[in-house]
Amino acid sequence: MLYQRSSSLFKEAEKVIPGGVNSPVRAFGAVGGTPIFAKSAKGAYIQDEDGNQYIDYINSWGPMILGHAFEPVVNAVIEKAKQGTSFGMPTAIETEIAQLATSMVPNIDKIRFVNSGTEACMSAVRLARGYTKKDKIIKFAGCYHGHSDSFLIAAGSGAITFGTPNSPGVTQGTAKDTLLATYNDIVNVRQLLEANKGEIACIIIEPVAGNMGCIPPKNDFLKKLRAVCDEHDVLLIFDEVMTGFRLAPGGAQELYNVDADIVCFGKVIGGGLPVGAFAARNDIMDYLAPNGPVYQAGTLSGNPLAMAAGLAMLQHLDKDRTVFTRLAEKTEYLHKGIATALQANNIEHTINRMGSMISIHFEAHEVVDFETAAKANNERFKRFFHGMLKEGIYIAPSAFETWFISDALSYEDLDATIAAVDTVCKTL
Repeated sequence: MLYQRSSSLFKEAEKVIPGGVNSPVRAFGAVGGTPIFAKSAKGAYIQDEDGNQYIDYINSWGPMILGHAFEPVVNAVIEKAKQGTSFGMPTAIETEIAQLATSMVPNIDKIRFVNSGTEACMSAVRLARGYTKKDKIIKFAGCYHGHSDSFLIAAGSGAITFGTPNSPGVTQGTAKDTLLATYNDIVNVRQLLEANKGEIACIIIEPVAGNMGCIPPKNDFLKKLRAVCDEHDVLLIFDEVMTGFRLAPGGAQELYNVDADIVCFGKVIGGGLPVGAFAARNDIMDYLAPNGPVYQAGTLSGNPLAMAAGLAMLQHLDKDRTVFTRLAEKTEYLHKGIATALQANNIEHTINRMGSMISIHFEAHEVVDFETAAKANNERFKRFFHGMLKEGIYIAPSAFETWFISDALSYEDLDATIAAVDTVCKTL
C-alpha cells in the first residue's frame, strides 16, 4: 500500500498542530511509522487519503457501533443543522434524549450532558467530592478516564502510598488526593480504604477496562467493589464512556447486575459527535448547579446536532436490542478464528473479550490488570499492527487499546480479518 498523501499531510500537520495530531495515540508513536489520514468511511470500511480501504476495528474508538455514516444518524444531523447549529438555550431534544437514556439505563434518575468523556468523568468526581464532602479518590492503574488532572497519576512507591503526577502540569497537591489501586484486586482496594478511612469520596473504574487492552472484571470483582464501597460509605463511579450502550442497552450495570452511584457516558451516546454525560439518582444529581452547590457548566453542552445524533443512535439501539447479541456473536466468532490462526503459527497469546470489545495480548499468561498487560510482547504487536495494515485491516495503533466491533461488519469481513491474521503471523 502507498501512503504518500498521508505522509505529506502529516508533515504539513506537524507544522501547525503539536505532533501533527489532536489526540496523541493517532500519531502512531506506539507502533512507529506515519499515521494514516482518513478521508471517508461507510459501514465497516474506512478509506484513507491515498485511496486505500480498510476493514475498521477502531470505529472512531467506539461510537460507531452500527457502522460509519449510519443513515438515520446522518439524516438526523442534517435535518437538525438546517434549524440552527447552536443556541445557548434549552432545546426540547435535550429532554427527549435524557428521557430515553434514563429509561434504558438502570439506577439513574437524571443525566447531565457535556461535551466529552473527559468532561463527564471530571464532573462526576467533582460531584462525588461535593456530595460526600471528602477529597480523595481511588482509581485503577491502567484505567483511563480522560486527561483531567486527577486522572493523570502514576503509581507511588507502595501499595498504600499516594500517586505521583505522570504529566507535567499536574501538581503534587492534586496527585496527593488520587490513590492508585490494582484492577481485579479487591484486597488492594480494601488496603487503600483502610489506610485512608473516612477520606475517600469515590472509587472510579472502567467496569470493563479498554485502555490496557480489553480486560473484563474477574471473580465478581464489581460486586465486591460495590460491597466495599457500601461498607466504607464511598460512592462508586462507573466510567461507561466505552461500555455504555455498547455491552448492553443499560451498559455494564445491566450486564453485571451491579449498581453504580454515578455513571459516565460518551462515544455511543453521541452517535459519533462530541458528547459526554454523567448520571445518577436524584439525591446526588440535585447537588449540581443550579439546584445545588456543585458547579458545572458548558456553552455547547446539549448541542442540538450532538443531541440529534445521539438520540437517533439510542432510538435504534433501544428498538432493535438484538444488535447486542449479534455483536457478541460476531466478536466470539472473530476471537475463535484469530486464536486458531495464532495457535497454528505457534504465536504466544492471550485474547480477552467482552461483548463487542476484544484485544490480543502477545503474552501466554492471563492478562487481568495493567501489570500483566505490560508484560506482553509489544515489539511483536508493532509488527503485527503494520502487517495487518498492509492486509487492509485497521486496528488500534497501540497494544493497550481495545478493538471495537461494529454491527456493520459482515462474516465475510471477519473471515478476511482472520485470514489476514494468519498471513501476518507467518511473518512474526
